[in-house]
Amino acid sequence: MQPRSAITSEAPRQRYYVDYFSNLVNLAPLMERSSGATQIVIGLMDGPIAVNHPDLAAESVRAIAGEPGAGCTHSGSVACTHGTFTAGILSAKRGSPAPAICPGCTLLVRPIFKETDAENGALPSATPGELAKAIVECIEGGARVLNLSAAFAQPSSRGERELEEALDYAAQLGIIVVAAAGNQGTIGSSGITRHPWVIPVAACDLRGRPVGQTNLGSSVGRRGLLAPGEGVVSLGAEGAPRTLGGTSVAAPFVTGTVALLWSMFPKASVAEVKHAVMMSAYGQRRTTIVPPLLDAWASYQTMATTYA
Repeated sequence: MQPRSAITSEAPRQRYYVDYFSNLVNLAPLMERSSGATQIVIGLMDGPIAVNHPDLAAESVRAIAGEPGAGCTHSGSVACTHGTFTAGILSAKRGSPAPAICPGCTLLVRPIFKETDAENGALPSATPGELAKAIVECIEGGARVLNLSAAFAQPSSRGERELEEALDYAAQLGIIVVAAAGNQGTIGSSGITRHPWVIPVAACDLRGRPVGQTNLGSSVGRRGLLAPGEGVVSLGAEGAPRTLGGTSVAAPFVTGTVALLWSMFPKASVAEVKHAVMMSAYGQRRTTIVPPLLDAWASYQTMATTYA
């Protein structure tokens, strides 16, 4: 790996950070072994995505049947930017500026963020009821792992109940749910991160330390993971790569790891996959509000001892 001072052009710089983050959470050796299997369906609840982006593995992307398409109407919108960036982490073509963790998996896109005519800096959000509906639709569409990167707008007691029921439904069917911990820089939890089935993901910097904006808390510390959430490079909706951070960026690193493990060990149960990904948090009582760093290679080794 080159030192940063040796990087003189933008493309090598972008590739450096992709490789750096892959090595930080030990994803590189998994990605060398697999690009994912089509039968592993990832439910992406985010913004719409730029499906015609040349660096996106578009053949792996599909929309929920009967719902509006996965594609963007306004490529400059915050929703399109956010959705395309997240999709790039999971399903960009290998060798692109994005992490491209699992391009061989099927990406089931269920947009929950509405597009606007122009970027205004506002963070995309959805109501708990909207998210609950999207969760159920992704599950019924065949998803085996869900990626949630939503902030809440207009919370309501009814919407919170619907969301809890949707997460219960995922747990009953053995659908792994990975969710961003949130970017308010607070100590606490939400209706998503409090749910015992959810794997909450906090964001870390280049050294594996929590970034200032990431939410932390007892549920995040006990059942969650840290993943890259600072200076991450992925696909930009309008062509050029972008650099973003936060827990919504960190979550797909965990989602992609789950998808790769299930691709390589298709007979594994949901309990085995979830235990392997969370192994550094198991076997001891965790009282810290800071979760352990994702270690994708250790997760693979745990699975390999069972399915050697």
